[in-house]
Amino acid sequence: MLRYTQVCLDTFGYKLPPRILSSQEIEDRLGPLYQRLKLPAGRLELMTGIRERRLWPPGTRPSEAATMAGKIALDKGNWDPSSIECLIFTSVSRDMMEPATASFVHLGLGLPAACLIFDISNACLGFLDGMVMLANMIELGQVRNGLVVSGETAEELLESTMNSLIQDTGLSRKAIKPAFASLTIGSGAIALVMKKAESTDAGLRLVHGSWRANTAHSDLCHGNQRGARTTLMETNSEELMHRGVETACQTWEQFASSPGWGRDDIDCFFCHQVGTAHARLLFERLGLDSRRNFETLETLGNVGSVSAPITMAMAIEQGIYVPGEKAALLGIGSGINCMMLGVEWRVSDGTHC
Repeated sequence: MLRYTQVCLDTFGYKLPPRILSSQEIEDRLGPLYQRLKLPAGRLELMTGIRERRLWPPGTRPSEAATMAGKIALDKGNWDPSSIECLIFTSVSRDMMEPATASFVHLGLGLPAACLIFDISNACLGFLDGMVMLANMIELGQVRNGLVVSGETAEELLESTMNSLIQDTGLSRKAIKPAFASLTIGSGAIALVMKKAESTDAGLRLVHGSWRANTAHSDLCHGNQRGARTTLMETNSEELMHRGVETACQTWEQFASSPGWGRDDIDCFFCHQVGTAHARLLFERLGLDSRRNFETLETLGNVGSVSAPITMAMAIEQGIYVPGEKAALLGIGSGINCMMLGVEWRVSDGTHC
């Protein structure tokens, strides 16, 4: 169980890619497959709840996406890059095997030589893990501030998946299922400046968290690089959904056991989003009010590690999550790993939510 008293979520910054790719456009591209297997038009959006997703210009690297979001966060919070003491890169996507993608972001942002930098990789849970690692260092007094970034690039996976589905004329309805989840992926970038706060400071405070691992089911979602610019994933979507929700239930049980963090205490939920069926089952099994779940799935798709934090950032921007309220970030990553973090938005007189 996590407990924090000095960690402030100071400033979010995010960047949405310029190109919009609709589910209808993907189905049009897969026309020969749909015709051969007699798949109904509109199937992709109907099954996932995703109308569209965003894509970067060709050749955009994860570090470039993360750098754009990082610059927005620094500018928005009036942070001098030379004052940043730690940088953690957390995407599923990365520039290359070596060096750490954080090194390219560090250079792009003009951060100081004294800034500690490293990557964290944990599927779609990476950003929340990065928040915890940075919060630990702040709480221990090792650093006074830091920046967590993520830049997901879905272009290669989407293109490879569509090409594979079109070119393999022997595929059956059953055989295409492992590739279906890859068509829900979208691109995006998020950054968060975190800093040490005094006990009476107002603002967003990370105060609580819990996690669970369920690695007996680490075989349900595998992504592999298969030659130059060919990335494919195989996902048992239905089983992954059920085992992920199962793990989330265990995480929630521990999370909610802390006083003040029960189902009636939390005003907003920001979850890693993969599909409407997943969200519906998740809130049903946890016994939570789905009306408190703010979603970006319809227009962003599954943005990997960016999904939960960018949803929170957009909710703040749109006045959905406001001062005086409590929120929970929930991430579920293939593996299976789950984490839930509790955030209080404390008001100016220093009182708790």
